[in-house]
Amino acid sequence: MECGRKGRNVKGISDAVAGTALMGGENLRARCVTGRPQPKIPLASLPTGQALDGERQDLVPVAETTILPESEIAKKPERRSRAESREQAINQIIDIATNEFVEKGLAGARIDEIAGKATKRKIYYYFEGKDELYRAVLQRAYARVRESEAEVDIESGSATDALRRLIEHDVRYHARHPELVRLVMNENIHRAEHLKQIEGLPQGNRRVIGILESIIARGQAEGTFRDGIDPVDLHLNLTALSFYNVSNQFTFAHNFGVDMTSPEAIERRAGQVADIILAWVTKKD
Repeated sequence: MECGRKGRNVKGISDAVAGTALMGGENLRARCVTGRPQPKIPLASLPTGQALDGERQDLVPVAETTILPESEIAKKPERRSRAESREQAINQIIDIATNEFVEKGLAGARIDEIAGKATKRKIYYYFEGKDELYRAVLQRAYARVRESEAEVDIESGSATDALRRLIEHDVRYHARHPELVRLVMNENIHRAEHLKQIEGLPQGNRRVIGILESIIARGQAEGTFRDGIDPVDLHLNLTALSFYNVSNQFTFAHNFGVDMTSPEAIERRAGQVADIILAWVTKKD
């Protein structure tokens, strides 16, 4: 290797030592002092943990280097795709908007208030305005409850077991997601004006009717459910009994001194609603 010319820096000798360690041979780099090549120093002649100083022939300590196997080298986290970043940004906006619409309704909510926790530029990049943002909030709220119902185990056990699991799930879900109840109450004030503008929403909501149809058919085949059960009526009764626990929790608590939000109260209510519905669908002897 040629020596560096005057006015140019040469790489530190520790690089050469590291390179030699990887090759398992001697240090092949010559040192340059006052323009003259210096003798090669075999790596074996250097004490452990030491290397040559770049400008002097005495020895200086260097930090020991541990070379990890490639399998142990941590990989950099993969960057999110554009679609994932977009979805995350939209969900963050909808999270903030949901709280605003739940607390103040459509009429009372203000884009400036929502933008104070997000950014107005970002909101208007993804949504045309407050009405479209409100529809997005509604659509996600309905989609999430339907997705949660689709995850309930309705296959194991009897039809009675399956229906009880679904009923208790819905009671718990409404209790843990009061924003859904309040958004539905608010949209009823608007006579479902905005729901009607959400394409495909009725079809998505009717998935639960298909779930109930399959449970009813199974219960009738098992001889435990009576004939003539309408799955829409079943859903109506189930939802009404799940809904009241949230929609009237403040007035009921004030009038009767009952905390309807405690975990114990929610579990008790889930069991009661399941008992009521199952008594209604069960075949009488």
